[in-house]
Amino acid sequence: MYDFDPSCCFQALRQVARRSICSSAPRQVENKVPQKQKHFQEDNGMPVHLKGGSADALLYRTTMALTVLGAGYVVYELVKASFPQKKD
Repeated sequence: MYDFDPSCCFQALRQVARRSICSSAPRQVENKVPQKQKHFQEDNGMPVHLKGGSADALLYRTTMALTVLGAGYVVYELVKASFPQKKD
């Protein structure tokens, strides 16, 4: 039969992982934090949860609509449960 050593596979996997992590060239990423802080801290009369643009506005409106619909459904179910149906 075959002489299989599982520790050999783990060592090879560890070497491949180490090689791919260590040998990758560092990327120069621009620090956008100061620009974002300036944008979100400026006083333009807009609430901070909407300063992110149209995506934030869409997310806010969707959340509010789901909240109102959910609250309405809860009230409907409570009213329905408080008046049990008569059995014939």
